[in-house]
Amino acid sequence: MLTETTLGVEVIFDKDNTIPICHIIRAGYAPENTEFFTPGNYSQQLGIIKYPKGGSIKPHYHNKVVREVHFTQEVLVIRKGKVKVNLFDHELQYITHVVLSRGDVILLASGGHGFEMLEDSEMLEVKQGPYNGVQADKTHF
Repeated sequence: MLTETTLGVEVIFDKDNTIPICHIIRAGYAPENTEFFTPGNYSQQLGIIKYPKGGSIKPHYHNKVVREVHFTQEVLVIRKGKVKVNLFDHELQYITHVVLSRGDVILLASGGHGFEMLEDSEMLEVKQGPYNGVQADKTHF
């Protein structure tokens, strides 16, 4: 298992160091400029967008685009508490765990995962929808 760490940004890979399992952006990470952390082939995009005071984004809407999603990727923002995230590879073998605190963000890109709440916790979850229920969208192991 390989972990790439750069001043508050971590990528954890599978045991063969080839497939990213998750991306973590720590609460204290503050890039000087806009920065995206995910490759173009992900179904979720994760980045920090920065603008100076007085900056703006022109009013816009998003065009209808058909995209094909094969696996759900989820982004969790820890809003309160402390959460232990157990990470598994594609063969469902345990890789490692990370502990996330308030303000930390994780993108679960592949493999499996489970959670243990170390404190009363609240998480904001973003993923592709609609959710089709446990039997259609996920497999417990």
